[in-house]
Amino acid sequence: MRQAWIHLFNEMMTQPMDSVESLEEFYKRKFALLPENLGKDIGHFNIFHIAPFREGKVKSVPYRRRDFFKVMLLKGNSHVYFADKVFEIKKQALAFSNPLIPYKWENLDKMFDGVYCIFNTQFFHQYSQFGDYEIFQPGGNHIFELTDNQADEIQEIFENMEREFNSGYKYKFDVIRNRILDIIHYGLKLEPSTSLNNHPVNASYRISRLFMELLERQFPIDENHPNLDLKAPSEFAEKLNVHVNSLNRAVKSTTSKTTSEVIADRILQESKVLLKHTAWSVSEIAYSLGFKETPHFNNFFKKHMELNPLKFRNTGQSTPV
Repeated sequence: MRQAWIHLFNEMMTQPMDSVESLEEFYKRKFALLPENLGKDIGHFNIFHIAPFREGKVKSVPYRRRDFFKVMLLKGNSHVYFADKVFEIKKQALAFSNPLIPYKWENLDKMFDGVYCIFNTQFFHQYSQFGDYEIFQPGGNHIFELTDNQADEIQEIFENMEREFNSGYKYKFDVIRNRILDIIHYGLKLEPSTSLNNHPVNASYRISRLFMELLERQFPIDENHPNLDLKAPSEFAEKLNVHVNSLNRAVKSTTSKTTSEVIADRILQESKVLLKHTAWSVSEIAYSLGFKETPHFNNFFKKHMELNPLKFRNTGQSTPV
């Protein structure tokens, strides 16, 4: 059963995804060229330094998902957006992003600096448990504020990683994978076990996790992905090849919410993002989120937020969490 679940997870992670920036698009956006080893089966890895802030040049990464992982040491005051959550980095932080979760970050400080590495799923192909780490799951923690000493320790790991990357050692990528794992475990130790750790790795947990991954893969909504493919619990159950009652029991046992409540919460999150980060009309947002009539969306939003979508758009709410 576990092997079948791992196979399904890997298959989901390697299928083409809409509304996602690919490695090719990342390199074209950043450097207007592609590295020679991008298409190799062994997987891709690279490391970059974030250039210090220059007056008049705003640093911002667009809000969307990527088809690769990123591990970042960010220095300077900035905001990082994950779905509807806004994290304020006051001085320095360790951050993780993955193909399941859309994000963006905006620089607020004139001394912004840092380093990050990127890699795709194939780079860790031999680590079947790689996606189990909480920092790469929708419900996990992705941002860890660091002390000066902690930032120095993470910086040292990145420097070691970069030296290996620039060396001629034929097994350097094995060393680099270990350095990435060092950083992952460093982050996990900074945050005591979350509720995700308390769930046994059983059938209910696996079904619930696959459901959450299918749900997250539909976001963010944009012009290339105009509406939700899956919205009802029965549609998710069919996609996962389980009975809807099994799905409902699994989700309830692991989240303490019904499947419909989890879906509604995520749709609400995305509606807030679209209201704040796009110029779409309320009708366009309603349609993209699967509401047949705009009044149905208005009633849904008001029920959860106690104000209508237009009032929310005009309030300027953007509260760090």
